[in-house]
Amino acid sequence: MASATRNLLLQSRRCPSSLTPRSTSKCASQWRRPFSTTRSRSARDRDDEPPREVEKKPAKPALESTWASTPDKAAIQLQKLAADLKELNEESVQDAARRGRDGREVATEYELDNDDDLEMAEEDRRLTQIGFWAEGEESMGPDEDYYGDDITSHGHGELRSHRYLREYARLIAWELPLLNQLARPFEPPTAATPFRFRYTSYLGESHPAANKVVVEFSPSDLGLTPVQRSKLIKLSGPRYNPSSDLIKLSTEQFDTQTQNKRFLGETIQSLMAEAKDAKDTFEDVPFDFRHHKAKVRHEFPKEWILTAERKKYLAEKRAEAARLEDQKRGNGLLVDGNTVIETSLPLLEQAEPVLMETPRRKQR
Repeated sequence: MASATRNLLLQSRRCPSSLTPRSTSKCASQWRRPFSTTRSRSARDRDDEPPREVEKKPAKPALESTWASTPDKAAIQLQKLAADLKELNEESVQDAARRGRDGREVATEYELDNDDDLEMAEEDRRLTQIGFWAEGEESMGPDEDYYGDDITSHGHGELRSHRYLREYARLIAWELPLLNQLARPFEPPTAATPFRFRYTSYLGESHPAANKVVVEFSPSDLGLTPVQRSKLIKLSGPRYNPSSDLIKLSTEQFDTQTQNKRFLGETIQSLMAEAKDAKDTFEDVPFDFRHHKAKVRHEFPKEWILTAERKKYLAEKRAEAARLEDQKRGNGLLVDGNTVIETSLPLLEQAEPVLMETPRRKQR
């Protein structure tokens, strides 16, 4: 750090003596520290000593003549202000001091004994912005006072779930009907789009399988020759399904779906390049479909198909069964469970049992 003498020398170079008083004061305000660290002394050296008499200097003459001779707007305003101050009444000055800055009357009924009564605790702006998240942290200051007027944590959980449901109810009522504006008619895939990608989403939740990308395509849709198609199937290995004629590739080794999709695209390009390579056509390599197990699909028997003749036959058969049942009911040949019970109950009635007294054994 530069010494006081060095500092004075630097400041003297910056502020030459030819500067005006206004510029001199500006340069003087840039000093880093005073020349001396000695404490400034006042008229009263000690608290117990009476104040020393300070010589009164004669008052400077008024500058009214100087300002009056200056044809400046600021000088005219100062002259007017000086005239207004002379005309002020002492009572109006006291009344203005009593009313304060805003012009309101100052209350005098408060009795303040100590200086601490006038101190007002300032709120920490940082704690005000954080809110109740600062509770329980010593570095954040004391917690708010609890007066028993709050609900329990279980109640706050119920309110949270209720707000969660109301949020989705508002989405259903106001935003979901707007989705029909984004609807597009279904367009089946063409020969220019043989690849079908599939993505997995968990509605905004973080999941390891959310980055997985799956692609399916048929070797017959790629415009390859029979030899190239056979080579592509052999290169695909167990990823080829002979039942559906589809090759299925998937990956989730990268962190994003875009990277996984790009990797699948590069893999398909390399497979296509190898399949079109005529140096080795893999004709001597047989197809190996041992990895595929065909699913057994049961076909509906042709005999069970309801033709018009069979429907007519079934209707006639049901009508004949209904006629025979009605004939039996009319002749009393139809077995009725209620009738059987009513006719069998009188035969099942028996006399009530009678209690018989048995002789007691003699006690030895």
